[in-house]
Amino acid sequence: MTAELERIDSLREQLQEHNYRYYVLDEPSVPDSEYDHLMHELRALELQHPRSVTPDSPTQRVGAAPSGTFTSIKHKVPMLSLSDVFADSEVEDFDRRVRKLLDVEQLVYAAEPKMDGLAVSLTYIDGRLFQAATRGDGNRGENVTANVRTIEAIPLRLRGSAYPSELEVRGEVYMPREGFNAYNLNARKNGEKTLANPRNGAAGSLRQLDPAITAKRPLAFFAYAAITREGLPDTQFEVLQRLRDWGFPVNPEVQRVTGFKGCTAFYHYLEALRAGLNYDIDGVVYKVDSFDAQDELGFVARAPRWAVARKFPAEEEITRLIAIDVQVGRTGAITPVARLEAVSVAGVTVTNATLHNEDEIRRKDVRPGDWVVIRRAGDVIPEVVRSLPERRHKDLPEWQFPQSCPVCNSAIEKIEGESIARCSGGLFCQAQRKQSIRHFATRKALDIEGLGDKLVDMLVDVGLLDSVADLFKLKLEDIASLERMGEKSATNLLQQLEKSKDVSLARLLYALGIREVGEVTAASLAEVFGSLDALAAAGIDDLISVQDVGPIVAEHVYQFFREQHNQTVINALLAAGVTPRAVEVISRDGPLEGQVWVLTGTLAFPRSKAKKWLESLGAKVTGSVSKKTTVLLAGESAGSKLTKAEKLGVAVMDGEAFAQLLKSHGIE
Repeated sequence: MTAELERIDSLREQLQEHNYRYYVLDEPSVPDSEYDHLMHELRALELQHPRSVTPDSPTQRVGAAPSGTFTSIKHKVPMLSLSDVFADSEVEDFDRRVRKLLDVEQLVYAAEPKMDGLAVSLTYIDGRLFQAATRGDGNRGENVTANVRTIEAIPLRLRGSAYPSELEVRGEVYMPREGFNAYNLNARKNGEKTLANPRNGAAGSLRQLDPAITAKRPLAFFAYAAITREGLPDTQFEVLQRLRDWGFPVNPEVQRVTGFKGCTAFYHYLEALRAGLNYDIDGVVYKVDSFDAQDELGFVARAPRWAVARKFPAEEEITRLIAIDVQVGRTGAITPVARLEAVSVAGVTVTNATLHNEDEIRRKDVRPGDWVVIRRAGDVIPEVVRSLPERRHKDLPEWQFPQSCPVCNSAIEKIEGESIARCSGGLFCQAQRKQSIRHFATRKALDIEGLGDKLVDMLVDVGLLDSVADLFKLKLEDIASLERMGEKSATNLLQQLEKSKDVSLARLLYALGIREVGEVTAASLAEVFGSLDALAAAGIDDLISVQDVGPIVAEHVYQFFREQHNQTVINALLAAGVTPRAVEVISRDGPLEGQVWVLTGTLAFPRSKAKKWLESLGAKVTGSVSKKTTVLLAGESAGSKLTKAEKLGVAVMDGEAFAQLLKSHGIE
C-alpha cells in the first residue's frame, strides 16, 4: 500500500514537470507516448486508491495552466478532453453503453481524424474574428488573438450572412508536414534551432509573444466544433458542413458512420491513410451525431459521455542506443544505423533506426549508450529523432565516423560541403557491384545488349561476377545454365560483350560510374587528357581547368583514380581486351589561350566546327555569358546572350569578323 501511494506521488510530480516543459517552456522532454503511459498508470492507481485523489492531480486537469505571459480568458463552455480507448473491444463497449443509455438499436456517429496540434477557441461577433484563446487548463486559456490573425487558414470575416451574431468555433491549429520539413531545412542552413515535431512547432508558434514570428511559421487550421447552437443544424456532421460554408477549413476525411462496424472501418481506413497525409494525426474521434442525443447523454467527470477518442499506436518511443554501425548503399552512400534495445513503435518491434549521416549525428548529439527518442510514421523507416542528454552518463564519448568502407575497406570519401559520405571503391565494392555492373552495361555506356537487370542479379547471386571486369571472363556454359537463358541467348550475350570491347574513351569513362561524371563531362575529360593513364595522373588543378569540371567533380575524379581497388578493376578490363579508342588531345597552347568564348545565334557554319576551331587556338568555349566571358560570337537572331553580353561589356564578334580571325591564324 505504502509503495503504491509513493508511486502515485512520484507520477504526479513527473507529469506536472512534463506539463510545465510542454505548455510553458515549449520544450517537451518526452514523447507523447511516454506521457500517456504515465497518465494511464496514475489513473489506474487512483482507481485502486480513490481517497488518494486530490484536486490538483493531473488526472483532474485537462492541461496545464496558462504561462502568465498572455492575458487569461475564461471559457464560457469548458474545453474538455475526451476519454481514450485503444482497441476494437473498447469502441464496442462505448457504442453499447451509449445505445443502452439512449435506448436505441443503432447510432449514427460523426467520425473525425484526431489532429495532433493545439486546440483553440475562436469567437466571432457579427461575422468578424473577435477573440482567440488556447485550451489552457480547460476553464481558462491564453489570449492569442493577435497570433491567430496571422494564420491565413482562419477567416477574419465569415462568408455569407446567415451566421449567428455571436459564434464560438473550436478547432486545431497544426503545422503541415511539408511546412515543418521546409522550416527545419531552412533552420539548419542558417544554424538556427529546429523544431522537435510538427505538434511542438504549432504550439510554440502560436504562443510567440511577437505575432510577426508566428506569421513566418507555416501554420494551418481545421475546425471541429461549434459551441453556439442557435441557428445551426441539429447534428455534428451538418454543423461541420455549415462551418465550411462560412469559410472554415474542415478536415476532408470526416465521415458519417453507423454503429460499431462503421466506427471500426473508419479507424482502419484512416490508419492506412495516415502515413500519406500532410499532417499528423494520433487517432480518430467518434461523436454521437445528434445534438439532442448528446444533451441526453451529458458528461461524466470532465469528459463527455457522447464522444470517445481511439488512439493509434504511438509513433514515438524512448529506448537505449546500444551502438552505431554503418551500412553501404548500392551507390556507395555510407549511412549510420542505430542499433537499439528492442522497443514497440507504432505497433512494430524496432531494433534498428537510421541516423542519416554524420552531420545529423553531430547536430542531434547522439552517442552510443544514450537514451533516444525513436519515431516511426506509417511505413517510413524508423529514425532517431533526438537524444535525451539529461539521462546521459557524463563520460559517454562521441561516436567516430569510420575512415574506410566496412564492406571493401576502400577509403570513405566526403567532399567538403556535402552531408553524405561514400565508399570510393565503386568498381570493387561488393555493396555496389550490382549497381556498377548495370550502369556499365547501359546504352550510353558500353551498350551491352541483352545484359539486363535480372541477368545481372543472377550472375552476381551465383558468384560469377564480382566486378565489371568479370563480364569478360564469362563462359558459354556458365551463362547457358542460368534460368531462362540457354545456348543461343548465351552466345548472343558473349558476342555483345566482345563487341563492347571496342569503345570510345568518353563512353568508358562514363561507364566507370565516377560520381557526377555524366556523358558531357566524360567527353570533355576524354578530349583534354586523351587516355586513361593521363587522366589518372592528373592533379586537381589540371582537372578543374577542363570545361564542365568544377572543384567537387574534380575531387571525385581525383579520388576515384587514387583508390587502388578501382585501378585493379581498370587494369583487369584492359587486360581482358577492353580498348578505349585514342582521342586527339586538344592543345591548350595557342594565340587564344586564356580566352573564354560563347556562341549564339545562327552562323554560316556549324557551331561544333566553330567550337573545335576555337579550342584548337587555345580558347575555352562555354555555354553561358558571364563576367569571365572574353568574346561572344553572335550570329543572326542572337537573343538573351547578346543582351547580357552588352550589359556586361563583353566584346561581341559577328560571323564575318570571326572568319577573318580564323584566316589570320591559317584556318580557312
